[in-house]
Amino acid sequence: MSEALPNFEGLLREALAPVEPPEDLALRLESTLTSITEMAADELEAWELSAMRDPRNWARPAAALVVGSGAGVALVLLRARRRAHSSPGGLNGARETAERTVRDLGRETRKLLGER
Repeated sequence: MSEALPNFEGLLREALAPVEPPEDLALRLESTLTSITEMAADELEAWELSAMRDPRNWARPAAALVVGSGAGVALVLLRARRRAHSSPGGLNGARETAERTVRDLGRETRKLLGER
């Protein structure tokens, strides 16, 4: 049994080694989130207000609202995080980082809402 233990530890160490994501992962994720947000906005634009009287017609717009909002928030966070990691000088303190993050979130939200 003692012979199997070092081999087991080595296998665990090998299996749990960190893996670097592909370099284009952030770009692919951003383009996917952008397309989801645009599709949800198109779905909401196509919805007629006259159909609001019948609750059976609420499922698609409600789903578009939830999915579009989630994708929009994820897109804003992704862009703000990328900007925070690419800024020179590193992290100068918790307060400065929080202020910069809030500014970035506001800027990205205005960009996203301004597109529509």
